[in-house]
Amino acid sequence: MMLRSVFAKAIRDQRWALVGWGLGVALLVLIESAVWPTMRDMRDLTKFLDSYPQALRDLFGLDAMTTGTGFMNAELFTLMLPLLFMIFGISRGARLVAGEEEAGTLEPVLVTPVSTRGLLLQKAAGLAAAVTMLGLVLALTLLGCSAVYDLGIGLRDTFTGVLAIVLLGIEFGWLALAVGAATGRRAVALGVSGVAAIAAYVLYALGQIVDGLKSWQPLSPFQQALGDGPLGSPPPASLVWVVLMAVVVVGVAVPVFERRDIRAH
Repeated sequence: MMLRSVFAKAIRDQRWALVGWGLGVALLVLIESAVWPTMRDMRDLTKFLDSYPQALRDLFGLDAMTTGTGFMNAELFTLMLPLLFMIFGISRGARLVAGEEEAGTLEPVLVTPVSTRGLLLQKAAGLAAAVTMLGLVLALTLLGCSAVYDLGIGLRDTFTGVLAIVLLGIEFGWLALAVGAATGRRAVALGVSGVAAIAAYVLYALGQIVDGLKSWQPLSPFQQALGDGPLGSPPPASLVWVVLMAVVVVGVAVPVFERRDIRAH
C-alpha cells in the first residue's frame, strides 16, 4: 500500500507516547501548582529565600518565588520542563529515521514515490507537531491550575513560557533527527544530541555564576530561550536563534541523507 503521508504516519506513530508524556506533564504541573498556596502563605518566605546562595538564586530566579509566576519559573520552567521536552524531542527524533532504519521499516518507504528529501522534511514536521501538541497540554494544564490555585498566570505569560519550552524541544529533537538521518544510528543520534543538550545547560548555568563565561552564555539555547523568565516576560528576540539553528541542522542533514545508501539492518 502506498504511503500517502509520512507526516500523518509520524504523528500516528507517536500517539501513545504523546498520551503518556502528556499525562506526565499535566500531573507534574498539577502537583507543583498545589504546593503554591502553602509556599505563598509561608511565614518569612523572603527571609527563607535569602538564605540560599546568591548563585543559586540567580540561576533559578528564587528571588521571584513570592509570586505564582516566579514560583512556577523556579520550580518548572528553568530546568524540569525544558529537560522533559528535550528528552521527548530527542528520543522521538532519534527514533523517526535512525530507529526505523535499524528496524528495517524505512527502506520500504523509500521505494514509494515519497522522495528522500520529502520523507525527512515530513518527519521533521511530524516531530515539531508532536512537541507542539505536548506544549498545548502544558498550556491548558497551566491555565487550569492557575485558576484553581490562584497562581496569577495569564494567557500571555503562558504563551511565552510554553513557546520557549516547545522551541527548545523542537531544536534538540531536530538535532537528533538530523544526526540519525546522517548516520543511520539511533545510539549516535541520542548521544550527540544528549551531549549537546548537557553542554548547552552547563554553559547557561555556569554563565550565571562565573563572570568569565557570561560573554559566552548567549550561545546557549537555554539562555536564548529561558534567559528572561520565560514566564512573565515577552518572547525574547533571541528565540529567533533557536528556530534558526533547528532549521539549519535539518537543512544540513537533507543532502547527506539523500546521498546515503539506506539498507535494512
